[in-house]
Amino acid sequence: MASLKQSVHRNKIYKNFNFSRTPALTKRSQVKGIVSKVTTMSPKKPNSASRHVAKVKLTNEFSVTARVPGIGYVCSKYNRVLVNGGRANDLPGVGYSLVRGVYDFSAVIFKRKRRSIYGTSRPDNYTKHVRRCFRTSKA
Repeated sequence: MASLKQSVHRNKIYKNFNFSRTPALTKRSQVKGIVSKVTTMSPKKPNSASRHVAKVKLTNEFSVTARVPGIGYVCSKYNRVLVNGGRANDLPGVGYSLVRGVYDFSAVIFKRKRRSIYGTSRPDNYTKHVRRCFRTSKA
């Protein structure tokens, strides 16, 4: 015989409206934190690598594990970082990401595409697209 909770789930009456994938952000988009440990993890079964992760103590007293995006970073213990949601789907237990180029966390150098994610400013003499009305004729 099914229990009360099992029958409620089966009949689709019960819905968890307060479910959040990022409970440590407490309905904020980004939260400041201090790094307590920087390590590497190995991903789940079909993938193989060593992914960089950081354990971060947030200002709202939560402690989370966040992934370090990009290559080559300068981030050590007691650095201030900015944490936002966004899980690494091949790292179990990692549901947050760090934001590059904010506070003490270095940006990715020599990045040309997706620069806003990696905190890189636009390099000099680099224009990917110029709108038609601003193009100059070469006559």
